Amino acid sequence: MSTPAGHDVTLRLGQEAAVQGKDLTVRYVRVVSDSRCRPNMTCVWQGEATLAFLLKEPGRGEGTTAELHSGPRTGPQETTFAASRVELVSVSVDGQEATVRIS
Repeated sequence: MSTPAGHDVTLRLGQEAAVQGKDLTVRYVRVVSDSRCRPNMTCVWQGEATLAFLLKEPGRGEGTTAELHSGPRTGPQETTFAASRVELVSVSVDGQEATVRIS
């Protein structure tokens, strides 16, 4: 899948997107943890999901794994790599899809 920079892209677990005009790919690797309140449940706090993404610069052979959080309580919601910012925008209820914004 290919996506233009500055737009949101929704990735399924294991799916990768190449960013147009940049030497960057982003792959949604796994759900690290998920303490979010499930639908139809009453919770004391909303909870958060932590997701792992593999960020690669194919042209340079560089790569890193970043853990992004769905809320600000436990960690970063965004990271920078290859002169780009990758931000976690949303996570589906079942954690199978994540929407990221790459700029």
